[in-house]
Amino acid sequence: MRLTTLRTPDGTRAARVEGGTAVELNAPDVGALLAHPGWRVLAAARGGAEHDLATAASAPVVPRPGKIVCVGLNYRNHIAEMGRELPEHPTLFAKFPEALIGPADPIALDPASHAVDWEAELAVVIGARVRRAGESEAAAAIAGFAALNDVTMRDWQYRTPQWLQGKTFEGTTPFGPALVTPDELPGGVRPSLTLSATVDGEKVQESTTADLVFDPVTLVRYLSTILTLNPGDVIATGTPGGVGHARTPRRYLTEGSVLVTEVEGIGRLTNTARAA
Repeated sequence: MRLTTLRTPDGTRAARVEGGTAVELNAPDVGALLAHPGWRVLAAARGGAEHDLATAASAPVVPRPGKIVCVGLNYRNHIAEMGRELPEHPTLFAKFPEALIGPADPIALDPASHAVDWEAELAVVIGARVRRAGESEAAAAIAGFAALNDVTMRDWQYRTPQWLQGKTFEGTTPFGPALVTPDELPGGVRPSLTLSATVDGEKVQESTTADLVFDPVTLVRYLSTILTLNPGDVIATGTPGGVGHARTPRRYLTEGSVLVTEVEGIGRLTNTARAA
């Protein structure tokens, strides 16, 4: 099943994707849908108005997650390009909902930063409340997966040893275009997928989830030891090698840069960098 959140004249609306059509569901967005214990039944039920996906406006697939937990240094090739050693435990930081944008929205180039970088990622979306999860419980808590780009202000990220301030600038993080349930992906809750990013038509990142150090189920288990994960919460699982900051010379997004983020089996985000 594929689920998305549309922008309509009456506000946002959760929808089920059927080929090139989005069928409205009885929920204001995918996050609200997941909060219902019977969300799978509701998502599969007969829907309302239909929209052509080619012309429909999409919001972030979960517009207001309660938590966005991000994992740094989780692809072996990215760890190598940044000159780090493989971590024993996940490196965690957070984003806030104000950072999220839709699959075709502009990326806000804030005048405070001059080092805006890209990070293509697979995002996990939680579909059930879970705390101190075992293996099977963690797997069952995963509603599905989406694409995300952890656009990062590197000059702010490295001001201090704590990364958060460079990771959650408002209006910078594309998220969507749909939540795809595990049964639709090879590998299920540990999906085997290719992900990539291009900037102005040049491929800058390409890898597979086989390069992950900590897979989605492991991350749900680890995070649920720290705090309760709730429906609609998001885990950004990290980025592969190829970020602009690790290049010689370094390369960043500028006015008019077109960033395309793609995750196999999930979809594409196409976002143009614009002055805030």
